[in-house]
Amino acid sequence: MPSKVDLTEGRYLLSGASDASAAVFDVQRATDYEGGGLIAKHKCIFIVDKQHEHGHKYAISSAIWYPIDTGLFITGSYDHFINVWDTNTTQVVMNFKMPGKVYRTAMSSLATSHMLIATGTEDVQVRLCDIASGAFAHTLSGHRDGVMTVEWSTSSEWVLMTGGCDGAIRFWDIRRAGCFLVLDQSQSQLGRRPPLLEHSTMNKASTSKSLSAGQSSLVKPRAPQRKSSHGNGVKQSVVSRIPSQAKGAVRQRLHPGMLSSQDRATAHYGAVTGLKVSEDGMYLLSAGSDSRLRLWDVESGRNTLVNFETVRLQTSKGIQLAMNQDSALVFVPCMTAVKAFDLWSGKTSMTFRGHYEYVNCCWFSLQDQDEGSRKAQIPAQDEDNWSD
Repeated sequence: MPSKVDLTEGRYLLSGASDASAAVFDVQRATDYEGGGLIAKHKCIFIVDKQHEHGHKYAISSAIWYPIDTGLFITGSYDHFINVWDTNTTQVVMNFKMPGKVYRTAMSSLATSHMLIATGTEDVQVRLCDIASGAFAHTLSGHRDGVMTVEWSTSSEWVLMTGGCDGAIRFWDIRRAGCFLVLDQSQSQLGRRPPLLEHSTMNKASTSKSLSAGQSSLVKPRAPQRKSSHGNGVKQSVVSRIPSQAKGAVRQRLHPGMLSSQDRATAHYGAVTGLKVSEDGMYLLSAGSDSRLRLWDVESGRNTLVNFETVRLQTSKGIQLAMNQDSALVFVPCMTAVKAFDLWSGKTSMTFRGHYEYVNCCWFSLQDQDEGSRKAQIPAQDEDNWSD
């Protein structure tokens, strides 16, 4: 049961359900109160369901707002369709037929040059649906199994991150062929985690050494025992896989994506079920069906080795993660609860309980400040009566 609050006003909650319905709620205007006024209840402003002429037939797995305003919203469903809705008329203005169940959709909040919906489905390819033309822009090939989660960069409108059921996390520049980075859980670094500022100096020094040696600062050599499926030897940096006689001529022109499709590195032992990038775009948090949370340094593509406390995560469905505004806390659906972790230490900061079924998603919204403490509203949705 996915949910999103609009980015323009932070007021309207869009929610999709397992009964194929989508509803919009005004989170700033309660219709009733319980618990002595402590619990606000909200009736939906409108709902579209199976009875709608163009409504979905099966469970809605993704529901997002158009980033610029609340005039449009997008839903993805297990019925293989992505619908683009006009909020004012509650009519479908266009739809996209996908090759399998839709797991996740995402649009870039930074984009000024495109109106693309990135889509992860049962299929191995990531498809980019163009609202401007009503057609598929292109597909991104590299995953070896379905793509459960997609996330746009918060620092570039062209960079997309995807997590697959093959355990891989891939970074794409959508203007180019192939992905430019595949995360490897075995490749780690301390990262630049505050307040350990000395690590930043260490990273800069190691990066400069790497560059002087002619290696990529993004993809560094992996363990020698892992071999390339094409027989080019050890899977090292992109440059190291080019024949020595051609390195000088090709290094500046060959895009890493041309070779990265053969990179079988994994970020998790199992499906990648959730991705969330920090506000500054420097870190990426991933969740997997192996019940692991990992924090990655985006610039280097390395595992920062933050040791998140033990959690139990859903294994068969994607989960929606959330961060607060300064990215110090990350909120993670953990079965029937939502846990808040300190992003830098991995320690549990607080636990929210109240749902009777598994929680699928959460959203952080900073409402106001009172007596120096920040009050946060976290709409969390569970999977009551969820069925595939």
